[in-house]
Amino acid sequence: MFEGFATTTVRTGEASIFVRYGGEGPPLLLLHGHPRTSATWHRVAPALAVSGFTVVCPDLRGYGRSRGPAPASDHVPHSKRVVAGDLVEVMRTLGHHRFGLVGHDRGSAVALRLVLDHPSAVTRVAFLDGLPLSEHLARADARFAAAWWHWFFFAQPEIPERVINADPDSWYRGDPKTMGQENHDEWRAAMRNPDVVRAMLEDYRAGLTVDRRDEEESRARDARIGCPVLVLWSLQDDLEDLYGDPRVIWRNWADDVQGHGIDSGHHMAEEAPGQLSTALSDFFTD
Repeated sequence: MFEGFATTTVRTGEASIFVRYGGEGPPLLLLHGHPRTSATWHRVAPALAVSGFTVVCPDLRGYGRSRGPAPASDHVPHSKRVVAGDLVEVMRTLGHHRFGLVGHDRGSAVALRLVLDHPSAVTRVAFLDGLPLSEHLARADARFAAAWWHWFFFAQPEIPERVINADPDSWYRGDPKTMGQENHDEWRAAMRNPDVVRAMLEDYRAGLTVDRRDEEESRARDARIGCPVLVLWSLQDDLEDLYGDPRVIWRNWADDVQGHGIDSGHHMAEEAPGQLSTALSDFFTD
């Protein structure tokens, strides 16, 4: 995977962030979702590098090979605001003070926080299969609870750790054919690490508490995304079924919003890398 890319670990104070990076040209920061690692981009990142970008793929705090502090009762150490701060520091360490930003799934919630808290750092942002967490929760109904019940299960104290760690291979299932063998092996090793499982659960616990409050405070002061926004969603997943056109919701947060569906399941970087690479390359070179 990632032929021609280098790896490093960046210390951001209380965290250590594992990073893959490669290519030359305008910098692009790619943020994975749950329960993946930076390896999920192994088909997309090299294609973007060939298209003329410097591509940076970190493991989010606590995921994969990145580590953070012990969880806290207020979940702040795993909040999107703190994780976004990690990533700004990663990019500055690599010499990039302004960059394009892409977030998938939980990574899209981090991307939103990053572009709101550090607007001068972001040239353009793409949200993949994601909405603001507060928008999900404001619309939560029986259909949402039935489809996305794991949000609320993961938020329970201690119980999810016991259930998942008892048999992580049964809980988290992945197909090496679809994912790619090396990506699958890296992901599977991470899922078998109780510290990674705990950090991923803290991501969701923060989402329902501190992250929701931070987003609601941003909306109350009418904070908006000032740069162009690309919204992509998987046509074989349920985002559009639950909410209709996700671009409509994102226009509550930004004025310049474009995008379209991708013919893929949820993990579009693995299932439709060609479509995704083309859409991202077109948007970030526009």
